[in-house]
Amino acid sequence: MTDAPPPPDPADDVLGKVGERLRHLRTSRGATLADLAHATGISKSTLSRLESGQRRPSLELLLPIARAHRVPLDELVGAPPVGDPRIRPVPVRRNGMTVLPLTQQPGGLQAYKMIIPPRGEPDPRTHTGYEWLYVLSGRLRLVLADHDVVLAPGEAAEFDTRLPHWFGPAGDEPVEVLSLFGKQGEQIHMRTRRRG
Repeated sequence: MTDAPPPPDPADDVLGKVGERLRHLRTSRGATLADLAHATGISKSTLSRLESGQRRPSLELLLPIARAHRVPLDELVGAPPVGDPRIRPVPVRRNGMTVLPLTQQPGGLQAYKMIIPPRGEPDPRTHTGYEWLYVLSGRLRLVLADHDVVLAPGEAAEFDTRLPHWFGPAGDEPVEVLSLFGKQGEQIHMRTRRRG
């Protein structure tokens, strides 16, 4: 019984085409190997071997070349295009609210945009987790343990959801909120720069 050859590595295919790209980029700009060697500090022979495919490209070699040509590294290696990064949330009605999930992957921190219509009297509940709220528009009433506060647009609150809590509009108008929710212990860590 003979061993089957290993499947081809997709990285080898991508890296195998780097030499052609390097040569095309250099010649299309009218640069010689000597010009590029001077700009990058890489020897002419190494550059020549890279372009001919006799030398495997590495970050140490590609970064100075990308810098010299003033192109992104992706252009040199022909990285596949990144998929569409836009999220197309599907609204869900939950307890009278419209909730738009903004996170694609399960687990970890979850992001939601919530549109909360006027609702009844506060009915604080508890559950495991940690929540961060940011008011986009309207005014948010947050009842948290012994606190009863109103947040305006641009204000934020964070709390352990094991504390009795309830939130909704402070008045007769809906409120729009951005919510980040995580399992217990996954707190939001914000870094701010001091002014002045």
